[in-house]
Amino acid sequence: MPWLERPGARIFYDLHGPAAAPLVVFAHGLGGNHLSWWQQVPAFLDAGYRCLAFAHRGFAPSAQAAPEPGARAFADDLAAILETAAPGQPVRLIAQSMGGWTCLAFALAHPDRVRALVMCDTHGGFWSPETAAAWAAKPPGTEADLLARGIHPAAGERMAREQPALHHLYRGIDALAVDLDKDALRRQLGELRTVTPDDLGPLQFPVLCLAGEEDIVIPPAAVQAFARALPRGEFTTIPAAGHSVYFERAPAFNALVIDFLRRAG
Repeated sequence: MPWLERPGARIFYDLHGPAAAPLVVFAHGLGGNHLSWWQQVPAFLDAGYRCLAFAHRGFAPSAQAAPEPGARAFADDLAAILETAAPGQPVRLIAQSMGGWTCLAFALAHPDRVRALVMCDTHGGFWSPETAAAWAAKPPGTEADLLARGIHPAAGERMAREQPALHHLYRGIDALAVDLDKDALRRQLGELRTVTPDDLGPLQFPVLCLAGEEDIVIPPAAVQAFARALPRGEFTTIPAAGHSVYFERAPAFNALVIDFLRRAG
């Protein structure tokens, strides 16, 4: 099992596929880890890509010594993983929710290394009047209501109703992060909403922004506002899907993203 020792953390990553194939990196959300991508890695390998999935610091089996720096170290952790596992190789980044903070920060720090970026149900650390308005319009209490009924908000009511086994697996993966202070992590992510429209100029590669039509965690309108601010952004919604499109509607997600990556070259 490949591990990377980092200041205050030990990071697990999983790499599959031939070294000469185009490299795709998967960055999971707050409810996941490297296992979240079990429906993507085989499909992307079949499509001719090399696949790297990792568990952020603090998300089992990765570990961290303290809540700080937490999310502030995510992008540097990713850079260190890539320098160890695929030094110098160009990357295509696929981010889900929290992973959007990781991938957007990495892309801004290393724009020449990124060939394409997929932001699923996330705007990462981007903030603008439009994203603020989208968050302000979000109905209050929806997530708390789902939690009270035993439904994981990031999975969503539809997944729990239509695909209960998938919902059970999602909750099981989330529960592996037993030693993580998620409230502290959420505060860090809020404090890292510092990327402005003016900061996005260096991102001259294609960016696909996806949102589940029924996402109650991150407003689809906020994801769309991010797409509009990008030099080469595009936005699409996935019908009958909540916050975790990649998990709930994997065939549709995989087809859209593989087509996008092929168009991106």
